[in-house]
Amino acid sequence: MYVVVCISLAMEQRGRRTWSERWLWLTCFFAMVAFRSVSLAQIRYAIAEEVKEGTVVGHIAKDLGLDKSTLRNRGYRIVHGSTEPLFQVNQVDGILYVNRKIDREEVCERSKACVIELKTFLENPLEVHYVAVEVLDVNDHAPSFPEKENTLEVFESALPGVRFQMQAARDADSGLLSVQQYKISLNEYFRLEVKDRGENRKTPILILQKSLDRESVKTHNLLLTAIDGGKPPKSGEMKITVVVGDINDNHPVFTKDSYSVQLQENTAIGTTIIQFNATDLDDGANGEVVYSFGNDVDREVQAYFDLNPLNGELTVSGVLDFEERNRYEIDIQASDKGAATLKTDKSVIINIIDVNDNSPEIEINSYSKALPEDSKSGTTVAVITVKDSDSGINGKVLCFINQDVPFTLTPSVQNNMFSIVTKTPLDREKQSQYDVTIIAKDAGEPSLSSEKTIRIDISDVNDNSPQFLLSPYTFYLTENNSPGDSIFKVQATDQDEGNNAVISYNIFRGGDNLLSSFLNINPVNGDISALKSFDFEKLKRFRFHVVVTDSGSPSLSSNVSVNVFLLDQNDNPPVILHPVSSNGSAEGVEEVPRNVPAGHLVTKVRAYDADIGYNGWLLFSLQEVSDHSLFGLDRYTGRIRTLRSFTETDEAQHKLVILVKDNGNVSLSATATVVVKLVEPKEAISASDVKSAATDIGDSGVTFYLMITLASVSTLFLISIIVLIAMQCSKTTDVASKYLPETNYDGTLCHSIQYRSGEKRYMLVGPRMSIGSTIVPGSNGNTLVVPDRRSTSVEPQTTPNPIEMNTWSYRGRPT
Repeated sequence: MYVVVCISLAMEQRGRRTWSERWLWLTCFFAMVAFRSVSLAQIRYAIAEEVKEGTVVGHIAKDLGLDKSTLRNRGYRIVHGSTEPLFQVNQVDGILYVNRKIDREEVCERSKACVIELKTFLENPLEVHYVAVEVLDVNDHAPSFPEKENTLEVFESALPGVRFQMQAARDADSGLLSVQQYKISLNEYFRLEVKDRGENRKTPILILQKSLDRESVKTHNLLLTAIDGGKPPKSGEMKITVVVGDINDNHPVFTKDSYSVQLQENTAIGTTIIQFNATDLDDGANGEVVYSFGNDVDREVQAYFDLNPLNGELTVSGVLDFEERNRYEIDIQASDKGAATLKTDKSVIINIIDVNDNSPEIEINSYSKALPEDSKSGTTVAVITVKDSDSGINGKVLCFINQDVPFTLTPSVQNNMFSIVTKTPLDREKQSQYDVTIIAKDAGEPSLSSEKTIRIDISDVNDNSPQFLLSPYTFYLTENNSPGDSIFKVQATDQDEGNNAVISYNIFRGGDNLLSSFLNINPVNGDISALKSFDFEKLKRFRFHVVVTDSGSPSLSSNVSVNVFLLDQNDNPPVILHPVSSNGSAEGVEEVPRNVPAGHLVTKVRAYDADIGYNGWLLFSLQEVSDHSLFGLDRYTGRIRTLRSFTETDEAQHKLVILVKDNGNVSLSATATVVVKLVEPKEAISASDVKSAATDIGDSGVTFYLMITLASVSTLFLISIIVLIAMQCSKTTDVASKYLPETNYDGTLCHSIQYRSGEKRYMLVGPRMSIGSTIVPGSNGNTLVVPDRRSTSVEPQTTPNPIEMNTWSYRGRPT
């Protein structure tokens, strides 16, 4: 059409080369291109009915311009309802084929053109293609009459030209393959006339062409044949027996020439539609009129309407549905009660008016049940189709989501198609599931609506790293732990789910932290065990790092610092430094002049305990003494002094056994034996020279052991200080602590360590602090706080809690 218009306009303006002519040619060209693109927007195939399953309909991949692999990779499919689909697409070769046998009369009934509309989808990205398949009719049905035999009574008084409408034959085929003609067997009394009602409906009518003579022939046997338009044609037959009756020469006559009624659908059953009225001029039974449906009214129509045979009242007997059928043409037959019944047919047309009685229907075409939480805004979740069987404004549908959800509806290019897309970012950790309700509402009065809820699960993405419950961890561990036993535990959680939340623990082995090689961690539950037993006297504190990693792809991890403080156990007994005999036993001999006054220092028992605090606090006591009135022992310093002057009656030799024990929960002890010999003053002077030499030799041995002990303790102390300084320098948390050595030596090799955190100072009493020193609290009157050493459990704390004090001073008595 566009080509003809352009050519005609061009001929009218031939010879005139103007700008308007050029614009005309350009307009025609783009119109032709647009017309061509629209005409090729839909693929159309044609196939005959009743073909075998698997019959090829068309190469849909080629016609759509798609590769065969694209169909498979993008999930090309045909959307169909709950019934088995008529067609399928081979994902391998892209061929559209017949899935099951197609009966055109079942699919399209008696429609002239049977076109099946297919909606096809391609995913990622979503594409919708429309395919039309026309099912061509084949002559697979023969005409058939409702009845094989029909008896017709005709009175002999019937005049030539009388018409007798017969039951029409039915052919399930359509178009030219339906009933095309009727034939009557050869006879001299009747001829056949066919009334064409349109819509493939042809009604045979017998016309009397010669008066009947009952005395000559009582019955006439005729054969009515219906023939369709197939090649070769098919036919059906009905036997007609014409019985010649007596005179009844007047037909019933209707009062109106035509009848037409408008009726709303869903009209109540029993409602009167119209009342027919027909009269017969005959008398008696020949003039009594009864009403019935015409022979051409099928049982389906009779199920919706009821006709009173006496008064001609037509009423509703079934539920009328505009969407199922909007027009009925019914033949009403008026018959008299004569011996030879005369009938008159009249048609009534009933037009059904639509009312808003159908709610919109929501159909899910494509649906992604699981959506990754990192999906971008605008990601398509589902494609829906909304339809309303009503017509006009009653069939106009508005679709929306009336919820506060991160999804919205967007209309498609095709009418009544919508896409559910994301409108805001998703977070599974906040909400992992959405029930989205789609509301469809028509524009009828009153308006009808329907809802459909779809559940959208948000799938997890590994976007959360594991987190420890504490950071950093601080544990207190009692020394002498059993190797292999669990000593403490770290714990982390991951907000993700599935494999993304499966976490494993490991100890960071890098750097210069050699102690991490003596630790082992359960990768599943975070239990940490020690492969060796720790000794407080060798190691006071250490730190390591634990790394937790999830199982996502890619995996995420985090780490935490673990600070471990060792707690002392009373595992070292006191060691006697003086007196020590030449064979190494704690025995000594002291010579004392008889004339020494009371309070004379006989000797001093020196002892050492490697433990600290109460475990290293030593107390001295006399376990055995020959005379309690002569000697006294200072329980804190170990000094042995005379309590009174010696008399002549006192024995010359006294044995003292001194018990040295610590203050642990389970005290450990050692004993020393001192033998005191009383000598005369002159002997004491002479013996003093010998004793001084022996003392020099003894002192040299004691000094040797004392130097070894001091060197060992000092080395351990320096190593501890260096390790603590290194750990403090590498520490990232805000814990400002210092270890300040302070040594008070009064001959017992005791010491103290002060620990400072912020404005508070903490003191750890060591074995080299003189227990005999006096502890003087500060002006605030604080007392010495000692943790309960009986508790063996290890609990994580965020702040160390050693012996707490504000300010302490130590005053030792000189020895």
